[in-house]
Amino acid sequence: MSFTVHAPSSDCRYPYVDGLRCTDINLMMSRPSKRVDNAVVSNHEARKVVMSSNLIPRHLQGPFIRKKKLDERGQKLKFVRTLLIDNYDSYTYNIFQELSVINGVPPVVVKNDKWTLKDVYHYLYEENAFDNIVISPGPGSPTCSADIGICLQLLLECWDIPILGVCLGHQALGFVHGAKVVHASEPIHGRLSEIEHNGCRLFHDIPTGQNSGFKVVRYHSLIIDADSLPNELIPIAWTTSTDALSFLGTHKLDVIPDTSVDFLPTKGQFSCYDRVGRRKVLMGIMHSSRPHYGLQFHPESVATCYGRKIFKNFREITENYWQRLKPSFTNQTSFQFAAHMQMPNANKLMREGSGSMQLVNIGDDQLSKEASRSSQSVHDAENKSSFGMFNMVDLSHPNIGTKYLKLKWQKFDRLASEVGGARNIFYSFFGHHKAENTFWLDSSSTEKGRARFSFMGGKGGSLWKHVTFRLTDESDTTLKGGGYLTIEDAQGSTVEKFLEEGFLDFLKRELLLFRYDEEDYEGLPFEFLGGYIGYIGYNLKVECGVVSNRHKSRTPDACFFFADNFLAIDHCNGDVYIMSIHEGCTAPSWLEAMEQKLLTLEASVKRDTKEQTLKPLRSVSSKAGFLCDKSREDYIKDIEKCMEYIKDGESYELCLTTQLRKKIGDIDSLGLYLHLREKNPAPYAAWLNFSSENLSICCSSPERFLRLDKNGLLEAKPIKGTIARGTTLEEDEQLKLQLQYSEKDQAENLMIVDLLRNDLGRVCEPGSVHVPHLMDVESYSTVHTMVSTIRGKKRPDITAVDCVRAAFPGGSMTGAPKLRSMELLDSIEGSSRGIYSGSIGFFSYNQTFDLNIVIRTIVIHEGEASIGAGGAIVALSNSEDEYEEMILKTRAPAKAVMEFL
Repeated sequence: MSFTVHAPSSDCRYPYVDGLRCTDINLMMSRPSKRVDNAVVSNHEARKVVMSSNLIPRHLQGPFIRKKKLDERGQKLKFVRTLLIDNYDSYTYNIFQELSVINGVPPVVVKNDKWTLKDVYHYLYEENAFDNIVISPGPGSPTCSADIGICLQLLLECWDIPILGVCLGHQALGFVHGAKVVHASEPIHGRLSEIEHNGCRLFHDIPTGQNSGFKVVRYHSLIIDADSLPNELIPIAWTTSTDALSFLGTHKLDVIPDTSVDFLPTKGQFSCYDRVGRRKVLMGIMHSSRPHYGLQFHPESVATCYGRKIFKNFREITENYWQRLKPSFTNQTSFQFAAHMQMPNANKLMREGSGSMQLVNIGDDQLSKEASRSSQSVHDAENKSSFGMFNMVDLSHPNIGTKYLKLKWQKFDRLASEVGGARNIFYSFFGHHKAENTFWLDSSSTEKGRARFSFMGGKGGSLWKHVTFRLTDESDTTLKGGGYLTIEDAQGSTVEKFLEEGFLDFLKRELLLFRYDEEDYEGLPFEFLGGYIGYIGYNLKVECGVVSNRHKSRTPDACFFFADNFLAIDHCNGDVYIMSIHEGCTAPSWLEAMEQKLLTLEASVKRDTKEQTLKPLRSVSSKAGFLCDKSREDYIKDIEKCMEYIKDGESYELCLTTQLRKKIGDIDSLGLYLHLREKNPAPYAAWLNFSSENLSICCSSPERFLRLDKNGLLEAKPIKGTIARGTTLEEDEQLKLQLQYSEKDQAENLMIVDLLRNDLGRVCEPGSVHVPHLMDVESYSTVHTMVSTIRGKKRPDITAVDCVRAAFPGGSMTGAPKLRSMELLDSIEGSSRGIYSGSIGFFSYNQTFDLNIVIRTIVIHEGEASIGAGGAIVALSNSEDEYEEMILKTRAPAKAVMEFL
């Protein structure tokens, strides 16, 4: 039996349109208002105003008339060109990915404050560049002009363009026509609800009601008051009950409808009250005479069932609308516009065959030819909009300063186990002289395939250098990330210079200068071939979209070695590799010397752990432990402040952190690291010693931030959800199940998974971003954690540093939406996070990288040890529990310090 849905007539018919209805370009009068705590000081907050809810359209002077007659017949669209308005959300590019696949061409993404209404008219009605509009979710409220930007004007003026509003966009559709936006009875973020709908076209072939399989993810604190809906807005979807659901038991996503029942819903067939008389939540609306729709839930979420089907239905609504109203016009619009507007310099990329249009199967040679043509309108659009965040670089031609690198390497089968393992190798070769200027990316926990390789080395050959970067005074927001770079070379010479564009642009240019022969590393099973090893501090968020930093870091904002000589250890089979890169024909004499050292390293050098560890140079008599920057009471107050922001719709999740500190004097920091890795082994651990900065980093991180392999595959593995191990096997298993079934932890994890999908979606090929592992529970020596894996295929026009810039800082350390959340956290937290919450890892000269999240880490700087810790605050959080979780995360590193002292 076929599955059919009957839609109300109002969903199928729109009035015949001769020209555009004319209204005033100027938005309604507004009055200033503060909607958040006075403690929040940001450029974004400073320009917030509240709009009047009585929105009465006014008339423009002079109509905009369609260029083509609308009564000519024609074929359906071969592709659909969407203008995607981004309300500074962290899920917009999940919509982008879905629409890229469904529409046949990627949408054009424009921030809500980048275009004027005049720009919109030009591209919609003069260039005829778009077939529909999608308004993204976002933080805040549609009653605030800074939150909603141009979206209210679009909904008022563009009455003859199909529009779909998601979450904030849904609320905007209601608000602009006079409905009230109010607080929900409780904030719902990262939780699911079953949905019933009226069978309109947007829900065609989607089941409805309880146990139907139609479950959706919700991220909202505000809702449209259903009783305030004006006559022109029709409710089309509700929750089936007032209770939200957890993800567990909802693994079947985008399921096939149950066709065993002839389902024929009608507009009035469902009740707006649950069984006990409580008001259910309005989840969807549509305009009675305009092709405008709104959805309160998130169809783009990885856990929403039938999300892709909803977007397909919106495409069909768009096709049918234009087929009926202006069929010939749709076939003559400017196809190349959508292709060129995906990124800066797109015309050049299209001509050279490396643009985004190669990522979509258009299936029409003529259309592809049209896509390569440049037009003045495209150049104008590129100057007025922010379709991408990257300054694309021509990768095909050498640049001035190109370095031609050669790699030499040797492999020693199963040698690691014969000489005492990675620990003994590092200590024997690099542990002398306080291990100055040494590095060790240490996979000290390799079980279950979490990590396989370790890389270690010290001051190397002629290419070695130490790079240090410090941002300018963070109070000067006009500089936006510029800073001072210091480079020390192998001979000890130092050069200082100011980087106006910041560190990531410097690193990007450096990596693009390298030329190499891929045959040099054929047969190597790992990605790091030589290049930059070090860390990126949390404050480099100002180079990734954040306006400014409120707090200045005590440590450098980035520190890297350029490693030309190093060792790699394969923990899977114990193989040891010695690696050396050089320019030109210079013979790598280091290889011969290291080979001799390895061959003479006898098994007898294996000693007891305590014998390998140097004694502290100066003991600390005080037995006092670490002191927290925030008292218990203050931290709990901060948690409650976060929950207020969440209640007001400013954020879905806030990763609140603090620092613990202790004066430790001049100790053997390498010995401390060796002790830490023994007590708390981790797959993404690291040791870094920048001696000129009096800085050592002892990291036992279990979390990968982002990895790019040689095949262009990106992978992120965020952790959200942590619980202590049990003292018995039975208790341990119970605690593991408690974490797995925790509704709060599932919501935390789901929000960050959707955020990372968004971040990868900015730089990955359409349709390639996927989640092979969702909410797995992994066990470590002291904790169980909930881990997900997100992967995607990098676009060919994107560089390694572009990928990092799109996703840094890791979403598990910020919350969502990321930019607004970081603004709020900057106002709450009392000091800079510094290295904590940043990333440690490598950037190989062949454009691969692997970076962790800096957690479970001891930073030793100028005689002080600091440990950062925190947790995700969500609507379901309990203040006392959140404080205890923060303390739990400091337990292993703090205990290691106290034991070592």
